[in-house]
Order: sequence, then C-alpha cells, then structure tokens
Amino acid sequence: MELRHLDAFVAVAEELHFGRAAHRLHVTQPALSQQVKHLERDLGVRLLERTTRQVRLTNAGTVFVEHARRVLGEADRARESVLLADEGERGEIRVGLTGVMTWRLLPRMSRAYRQRFPLVRLELHPAVFSGAHLDGLAEGTIDVAFLRTPVPPPLASRILLDENLAAVLPEEHPLAGRPEVQLAELAGEPFVSYPARQGSSLRDTAMRACASVGFRPQVVQEAPDTHTVVALVGAGVGVALLPASAETLRLEGVVFRPVAGADLRVPIALAWRRDDPSPVLAGFLDVAEDILPSAG
Repeated sequence: MELRHLDAFVAVAEELHFGRAAHRLHVTQPALSQQVKHLERDLGVRLLERTTRQVRLTNAGTVFVEHARRVLGEADRARESVLLADEGERGEIRVGLTGVMTWRLLPRMSRAYRQRFPLVRLELHPAVFSGAHLDGLAEGTIDVAFLRTPVPPPLASRILLDENLAAVLPEEHPLAGRPEVQLAELAGEPFVSYPARQGSSLRDTAMRACASVGFRPQVVQEAPDTHTVVALVGAGVGVALLPASAETLRLEGVVFRPVAGADLRVPIALAWRRDDPSPVLAGFLDVAEDILPSAG
C-alpha cells in the first residue's frame, strides 16, 4: 500500500469524478485509475463503484476513506517534523546546570530559546559539581552544560563570565562588619568546604588562592552542596569561600563579603562536544551567543 495510491483514492472519493481528481493531483486520468486499482488489489476489496455516468463509494470505501485521510495526515505531519528536526526547530536538548549562577543565567537563556525554537524541548539536568557534567558530555547523556572551568579537551567551550569568590562569615564574626576582607585575614580560621574527593573546581580555586597568600585552609567540615555549606557557616562551624551568587540563598545568620588580596575568579563556561553535528545544539549555541554575553 503506497501513499500515492491512498492520495489518489481520497481525491476520487472527495471529487466522485476521475477527471476532476486527476486534474487536482496533476496526473492523467488513466494513471489515476491504475493507482486506485492497485490499492483495491492490495486491500482485496472494491472501494469504488464505477459506471459511465457516476462514481460512488462502496461500503468498504466509505469506511476506508477516513483511515486513508488519517494516514495521509500523519505522513504529512511526519514529513514536517523531519524537516523541522533537520533544521534544528524540533527535538530536544539536554542542558546541564551547575551552581547558583547558572540558575541565574538560565531564565534569560530559556526565554529567548523557547521564543526562537518553541517546538524544541529543554530537558534540564542540575548537578552540584561540574565533574558530573563533564562525564555526561563525554558519555552523551547531556548535550551542553553550564559549568565551572577548566573544560578539558576534546570538549569545546566558551567562557560566559567571571564570578568572584566571596568570604562567607557568621554574622557575629569580627570580620563581618568590614566592607571587604583581605584573604590573608582568614588564615587560622576553621573552614567549611566541599569534599575534596568530589573534584570541585571551586574548592581548588579557593585552595590555590589561600596558598598564594601563605596559608592552607583548615577544613573542619565538608558539605556536599552550597546550601549546606552556607547553613554550616550560619551555625558557627566555620567560614567559607563561595561564589558571590550564593548570597541569593539568603540564609539567616550569614554575611557575604568581597575578598581582596588574591585571584579568586571562577569562570563559568558553556561546554559541548566538539564533534556533535546536531542542528538543535547549533541553534542553542546561536541563542547563547546572542543572549548571554550581557547576562553577567
């Protein structure tokens, strides 16, 4: 059973005239008649009663014409979907998100992307640390990720913005009243940090910065996520160095202060597989290029 045979039959069923149906489909009348006969032979039933004066549907034809219309409609929709997918306008994209700042970038990016590509589904994959998204990109479980640098090859990436680490202090801490804290002033303080085994680039940046001013932080408590780190600081367990955007968590008993005296920048990048040919990914990267440079 071929789609062109269904198309021929539906045209005759609607026109009830082979000449008009042939004109509508831009084929000759004999060719149209042969297509209908092929369909009847495939089905093993007569669909049309033909006389020299009229054409009418048989009972089987009356039932079958509705099925034929649905099949042709589905075929048209499938063709349209395939064309849209090939142009990156239909499908899905799996997006990895890391940290508070990436959640702040997401609304602007998401609104712009949905407006331009309303038929593409955004599937969001949050993670606490960038390492999970590096694995996801390598394994193909996500398509693109907002994460902390460094981004190892062979992944492709683009830096979106630099964020600074801030000192997170209990509100009763002697340094909490300062407008700015010198990093060296935190030497000797108990620290709350992410677990070393989880490979956090934020922890690594903090450790390098502290070493550059002459001390190694004494980590007294590790926590698996930013919210817990801030909560432990508020409980008086210690101090922490976290991205300034974490202040949006707004937990009681905690203050965030800018830090001077060392390089505490933590770049945020967009990363993807360099060899990924997906037109959906290409569309996402185009929107990111337009929208995100001003997001910071």
